[in-house]
Amino acid sequence: RKQTDTRTCPHDSSVKNGRAQLRMGSVMSFFRKLCGGERKKEEERLLRANDRAFNLSQQYAKNAIKSSKYNIFTFLPLNLFEQFSRLANVYFLFLLILQLIPHISSVPWFTTAVPLAIVLTVTGVKDANDDIKRHKQDKQVNNRMVKVLINGELREEKWMNVQVGDIVQLESNQFVTADLLLLSSSEPLNLIYVETAELDGETNLKVKQGLTVTAEMGDNIEALSAFRGEVRCEAPNNHLDKFKGTLTVNGRQYGLDNDKILLRGCTVRNTEWCFGLVIFGGRSLAYRQSGCWLDWYEEVCFSCSNE
Repeated sequence: RKQTDTRTCPHDSSVKNGRAQLRMGSVMSFFRKLCGGERKKEEERLLRANDRAFNLSQQYAKNAIKSSKYNIFTFLPLNLFEQFSRLANVYFLFLLILQLIPHISSVPWFTTAVPLAIVLTVTGVKDANDDIKRHKQDKQVNNRMVKVLINGELREEKWMNVQVGDIVQLESNQFVTADLLLLSSSEPLNLIYVETAELDGETNLKVKQGLTVTAEMGDNIEALSAFRGEVRCEAPNNHLDKFKGTLTVNGRQYGLDNDKILLRGCTVRNTEWCFGLVIFGGRSLAYRQSGCWLDWYEEVCFSCSNE
């Protein structure tokens, strides 16, 4: 797959698919409100490193990705709703209703019903096929493996099982698992090199640099396991180039900005290893909310198919 500096995000196809996702999201949001289950908007995020109990109590989004729109139960009603949100289909449905009334129309009803049924069926089959592919891609991405620090040891975990507040280890040429706060790396001055082509279209490597206070831990598993830093930062948003927050370690506060954040969608380059603290995951990821996620998603799935 070729990458050039002229790439834009999202592409036309990504925009079309993204709009469909937004429409479907609006429908689901309406039903959640109707049932009294609408989520309260997050205004600020507070998390603690290596404290799953506390972070789970905050009910943060899990790291699983879902790009599919339907399941076996919701496909028919939601797909029909989406198709009849198009003016042309509504027009032919209204025409069909009129043709069912003998006093209004002398034209046989099936002259409209048959073409409309064919259009709805063909479109439904295409949508179903596309969604089946998305389900398969979701499974591929969510089942990728990453090393997570749990109970004092590094364990191989699936991406979908990674939680906010976990510390993960990444190696060169690995995709970033979630939106991370860089803690330490193998490079001098706690630097790390990342490729952000799938987020902003730029193919040149960018440099990120972690705090000195966390760099001292290096790859010492005991020190990383004992780390109890507390992060207070902005709520999930679509800003790929901005970040505001603070890290509190042993009663002292340190400012956090975008240079210390590794976004999901980036790829680690020319860095033997690095450790990061999960800040955002799943639907809270910056790239998911920015509209650039479809490009990255295709790249990850392409990589999965070649592993």
